[in-house]
Amino acid sequence: MKKFFTILAITGLLFLGTTQSTYAQEAEKTEQTQTFHQELKQRFIQGGPFFMGIVLITLILGLAIAIERIIYLNLASTNTDKLVGNIEEALASGGVEAAKEVARNTKGPVASIFYQGLMRSDEGIESVEKAVVSYGGVQMGLLEKNISWLSLFIALAPMLGFMGTVIGMIKAFDDIAVSNEMSPATVAGGIQVALLTTVFGLVVAIILQIFYNYIIAKVDSIVNNMENASISLVDLLVNHKK
Repeated sequence: MKKFFTILAITGLLFLGTTQSTYAQEAEKTEQTQTFHQELKQRFIQGGPFFMGIVLITLILGLAIAIERIIYLNLASTNTDKLVGNIEEALASGGVEAAKEVARNTKGPVASIFYQGLMRSDEGIESVEKAVVSYGGVQMGLLEKNISWLSLFIALAPMLGFMGTVIGMIKAFDDIAVSNEMSPATVAGGIQVALLTTVFGLVVAIILQIFYNYIIAKVDSIVNNMENASISLVDLLVNHKK
């Protein structure tokens, strides 16, 4: 019995020590997190409100465009193989009108292209191909909408950072000229503040560049599916007329 209580006491002490160590580690992590946020806020203020504010605006606008494009592209993505199969079954069972109904009730750019092609199926295969190509260009324009603005913000953010750095360096040398002495503290402080705008500008450009590459890859994937599906539609109409 004494051994049992001894083991229980030792286990309790070990558990208490482990718990205190865990709480200490969590408190240290919380303190480090708060320190990081405070450091980030301090560095942002040190960089100057004008250029740092503009860089922040480019980040907000760029993220807004990127999120809007990602949502739109995900909604525009469709299972083209399933759609082609449904169109083929509709053509076999109910003809062109049934295929139109399937395309009309399906969301996405591929279904819209199919509907435009089927609308001109009575005019011949050449008319179908022209309609598919023309409306495919329209859908591609909708997919690439506002992407140019995102690339503008990617280029603009580091340029604004560099401009803030140059202006900060000029101000540092003006301070040296006014004080009439080459103080290391004055030079180091001015250069530090000047370089902060470049750092934040590059960080913003890197973040937006990741989103930009993802969006471009998504657009290319949808366009490839549109082209493959359009070829399949033309083949289906040719076989249906035969």
